[in-house]
Amino acid sequence: MTRKHIFTMVGGVAALGSMLGLTGCVGRPVAVEKTARRQIAEVASQLGAQPGEVKLAPLTAESSHADALRHAVLKHPRVWAAYHEWARTVERITVERSLPDPVFVFEADVSDMISTLMPGLMLELPGSRKRALAAQAASAESEVKYHELEAQVQQVAFGFKKAYYQLHYLEAKLRVNAESLELLKDLEAIARRQNEVGKATLQDVLRAQIEQDQMAAEIANLGDARQSLLAQYKAALGLQRGDPEPAIPSRFETTSLEVDPDQLWQMALARNPALRTMAAEVRAAEASLAMANRSRYPDFTVGLEADIKASPVMARPSLGVTLPIWRDKIAAEIASAQSAKLAGEARLAAEQIMVAVELAERTFMFREATRNQSLIERDLLPKARQSLEVARSAYITGRTGFLEVVEASRSLLDFELRGIEAQNQRELALAELALLVAGVPPENSPLKTTESN
Repeated sequence: MTRKHIFTMVGGVAALGSMLGLTGCVGRPVAVEKTARRQIAEVASQLGAQPGEVKLAPLTAESSHADALRHAVLKHPRVWAAYHEWARTVERITVERSLPDPVFVFEADVSDMISTLMPGLMLELPGSRKRALAAQAASAESEVKYHELEAQVQQVAFGFKKAYYQLHYLEAKLRVNAESLELLKDLEAIARRQNEVGKATLQDVLRAQIEQDQMAAEIANLGDARQSLLAQYKAALGLQRGDPEPAIPSRFETTSLEVDPDQLWQMALARNPALRTMAAEVRAAEASLAMANRSRYPDFTVGLEADIKASPVMARPSLGVTLPIWRDKIAAEIASAQSAKLAGEARLAAEQIMVAVELAERTFMFREATRNQSLIERDLLPKARQSLEVARSAYITGRTGFLEVVEASRSLLDFELRGIEAQNQRELALAELALLVAGVPPENSPLKTTESN
């Protein structure tokens, strides 16, 4: 038989092996793999396959805070990047729990003719639950990536709320300053009438005009700042530069929530994405340590070849066993995995301390802003309005000077702005508590609120 014939036969047998491979086999999913795929299917049903496939109603001036927040979460590129990173690690579970691909082998004894022709298959069999442990490690990594997705959702949601309430603060300041400008115009008119009847000098009129000019300049500055905040609001919604400008909400919604520090601390321990990420990293390190401990056990290779030239056909089974003889290498692998586990536990403990500190700080900020807002709205603003009315009446009757009226109007403006600022600080502190510290998924989020994930 010629060499050409031999190569032709070898090619034919190899093609047969390739055909067998193309028929494909499906492994048996493990429990952690089923759980991860079920979870990603639930989230994908909310997200869609790609950002452009998410069906959301266009935002208008009448859209609710919840609708705008959902738009921000489902459209933002950072959320999608974290989602695909998580999806990648879920696929890794299947890779890690699967057996290695079988190897097609071929042997032949050739002199003047082919005396033996032995095609066969070889298969590696990792020993001692190594595949199951590798799947557990991959599952723990997918948990890490899921909690990183949670963290991105929280950060995007907080970024949206921050832009939303800063825009609200600016719009409220513009409204209050516009009302103050009208008040100053009214005071100028009163000063002119007083001047006409000889009860006031032209200086009062000039003071009123100066106050108006300063207020007009402040309104112009706020108008310029409005463009910057609108750009931040657009970015927080996940919109690109070329996208249409989002509508400004016609009404801003505030949050009514009483904060219980003990309840928030328990919630933080259970739901905080950073803590959950580090806990998953500890579980991944534990699985890696278990795998390292299994490295002292051998792996196996089994194979079967058949001499198709023999009559009858003769089978040749084979068995290979790895010999884990390098004890220093095995010890180093175990020590490395143990150090990774201890480091992960230490990082988790340190993060718990930081979360406790942040929780205390944000809770204090929330309580302080709530007290200030309540004080201003309940006591200071009514008294400031009353004080302005008294000063204006006294000025008309000639019992006080124009400067006292201006000071009373400034005091009213100051309290109104401080009240708006306190409300803004309260909302931002609450957003940090709810979205960054406590780790509560925002309303209409694609993430689940159950503890099963």
